[in-house]
Amino acid sequence: MPLRRWCRPLLLFLLVSPALAVTRKANIILVTLDTTRADRMGFLGSQRGLTPNLDGLAAKSVVFTHAYSQVPLTTSSHATILSGTYPQFHKVDYPGVALPVDLPYAPEILHKLGYRTAAFVGSTMMDPKGSAPGFDRGFQEYDAGFHLKNPDEDRYRSVERRGAEVVGHALAWIRKNTGAPFFVWIHLYDPHAPYDPPEPFARRFRSEPYDGEIAYVDSVVGTLLAQLHAARLYDESLIAVMADHGEALGEHGERGHGIFLYDPTIRVPLLFKMPAQRAAGQRIDDRVELVDVLPTMLEVAGAAKSKAMQGHSLIALINRRAETEDRPAYSETDYPRRAYGWSSLRALRTGKYLFVEAPRQELYDETSDTAAERNLASTSPAVSGTLAEQLTKFREQTRSLAPSPETNLDPEQQAKLHALGYVGLRASKIGPKAGGADPKDKISLANDITDANLWIEDGRYQEAIAKLEEVVAKDPTIVDAYDALGGAWIRLGKYQNALPALRKSAELQPDYAWAHYQLGLALEKTNDLHAAAPELEAAMAGSPLSAEVRFLLASVYARTNRVEEAKKLLQKALELKPKYFEADLLLGFIFVMQKDPASALGCLQQAIDLNPNSSKAHQYMAEAYAELGDQQTASRERALATQLRQQESH
Repeated sequence: MPLRRWCRPLLLFLLVSPALAVTRKANIILVTLDTTRADRMGFLGSQRGLTPNLDGLAAKSVVFTHAYSQVPLTTSSHATILSGTYPQFHKVDYPGVALPVDLPYAPEILHKLGYRTAAFVGSTMMDPKGSAPGFDRGFQEYDAGFHLKNPDEDRYRSVERRGAEVVGHALAWIRKNTGAPFFVWIHLYDPHAPYDPPEPFARRFRSEPYDGEIAYVDSVVGTLLAQLHAARLYDESLIAVMADHGEALGEHGERGHGIFLYDPTIRVPLLFKMPAQRAAGQRIDDRVELVDVLPTMLEVAGAAKSKAMQGHSLIALINRRAETEDRPAYSETDYPRRAYGWSSLRALRTGKYLFVEAPRQELYDETSDTAAERNLASTSPAVSGTLAEQLTKFREQTRSLAPSPETNLDPEQQAKLHALGYVGLRASKIGPKAGGADPKDKISLANDITDANLWIEDGRYQEAIAKLEEVVAKDPTIVDAYDALGGAWIRLGKYQNALPALRKSAELQPDYAWAHYQLGLALEKTNDLHAAAPELEAAMAGSPLSAEVRFLLASVYARTNRVEEAKKLLQKALELKPKYFEADLLLGFIFVMQKDPASALGCLQQAIDLNPNSSKAHQYMAEAYAELGDQQTASRERALATQLRQQESH
């Protein structure tokens, strides 16, 4: 047979044979729904009709009906999802704790496999320059950039973004990056408190705004899916959708999340839409965990999980290569300890039981008591003892021996946490994880403090003050209640009123940088500069990378004849935060006063570039030019300063 006749069928075979044809790796689209309860999903049995788009996706996906989060906090849970390790291993146990550089991490692994990588996040909670340091490792694009809300600013243009904007940014990136396989992570924050869905969802769900947020997020997911279809990217992509944790709506007294480990905050939706819709419509009832997500994604990408990963790929379950087994699901929370000094909690779901390790142990039969309302620990001590031993053994086998990081957020990061309703991170030296009050006895106080933090952000200062005064009357040991109380008085400009609460906070937690910073700020505002200096020095010792602390201390030093020390602090602040108007302005003023106009001009020009309408910056610039003998420029700057002062007075 002529050679051409052999070549033609061989070429056709190569083009169509799945065994021999070269295929591109599947795109991986990871969608995390913040604060989303499993029982609001239609595909998990909800009759509320909130999730038609997710339900449609689920019909073409593999759905895991019993999936569990490892921790009910956003940064901690995402660390588990993206690293395939348990919280006791990665130790990102609170917002602001840096992701370890040696941790296996999805974007870094996939980028090395040839994937283009990008992240689009919905709040400052997942901002690498805020509460999620290190999370941008391996991402070629990380779309965050949040900031503190100004008094006249919308929260959705400052500390968080609506889901539609997040998805819009992600789709714009996807359109430009289809030439190679890509991994894109889309984080939708909307269901998180405060529940404030946009129209028409606000009107439709006026009496149940949390449901409105779920319905809104579902509509945003619908937009994403429609655009993936239109771009012909849907069919061959792996689309993984899950919640990082759920939300308590009064169950066991909790409003929100972070404290307890019951199903409302720990059971989560989880589905995988496989490439080419393989296994579409399959429902798997085996208990699985979010720690399993990364190993599963890597197997789809054709890569083996690293030895450090502790989760298991779910592909064997999907392909029915693995027999059904009762794998325990582990969860923990250090939020009660980190935020309030109470006891941490650990939980194990195994067999028919939910066991919670707490000062007063809890045991629930989930087959007959799905709401976990009948604690069997006292009547079934043998079962409780056995599960307590299993939990301890499991945790010992899966924990890292590396030391826990010493972490203190800087003032701006602390303020961002408060804006989202969270209690600020205290120094980690606050006693052992075992011990402290049982959160079951204190949950109403946690609810009150969370509410007060959100009220402060919304400008409801007097309501917050009244609530916080009730809290400290009931329990005078909660540091953050005093922090928030003092902070509310500061927001009102009543610094003298803030001092008693802030002094109490610093007394209760001497190594808590945020407490010393707020106290130093209040003392500076009341012109008690000599008392402010040691407080701010303590804040700087606890938060050495904070430009804000250094600036405030420099301003105190400058007014107490410690000018050279002030200059060094300002120069370091500008190294830490190059675009810092107030630091440039003060340093420029000091140079002017020291008759060093050449040095002053550089600082003042930077200040003007950042804030062209500052009358002070132009006035100091005029004085610098006058010192240099350039009277024409000095006169022009002086006139501009006068004009800007007149505008400011109006």
